[in-house]
Amino acid sequence: MSDIYQFSIDNAAGQPQPLEAYRGRVLLIVNTASKCGFTPQYQGLQALHDKYSERGLTVLALPCNQFGGQEPGDNAAVQEFCQLNYGLSFPVMAKLEVNGAASHPLYQWLKGQRGGLLGSNIKWNFTKFLIGRDGQVIDRYAPLTKPAKLADAIEQALDG
Repeated sequence: MSDIYQFSIDNAAGQPQPLEAYRGRVLLIVNTASKCGFTPQYQGLQALHDKYSERGLTVLALPCNQFGGQEPGDNAAVQEFCQLNYGLSFPVMAKLEVNGAASHPLYQWLKGQRGGLLGSNIKWNFTKFLIGRDGQVIDRYAPLTKPAKLADAIEQALDG
């Protein structure tokens, strides 16, 4: 695959969502979980969405239960949690796997584009990938990286 637009992920209702729909936008793709120490990062992700969505940023939350079972609910429970606790207005998609044999093809591609501290594997929840308007990975950020720290890189991507 040559860019992110070749992939499709399931939306919260379990229907395929082609990433082609986001062509020309800057994407921040984050594997998320509701019961993680990093879950408060949803606030920072929402702040980025609020600040930059009109300029072309889309934050995509991709829930994953592979790290300590920290996203145990079904897709409906994930949506309810995100709305009740954080009032998220950016897309929270269906749960998927980011590592192992059942790793979603999108994550196989993302990890191939930008490895991390554990080789290509995703280390934990809230690993972030910044994607440029051209559908290419700009950078990968560790779970410890707070969303606010991405503002400069996002602005560069939006202006580029």
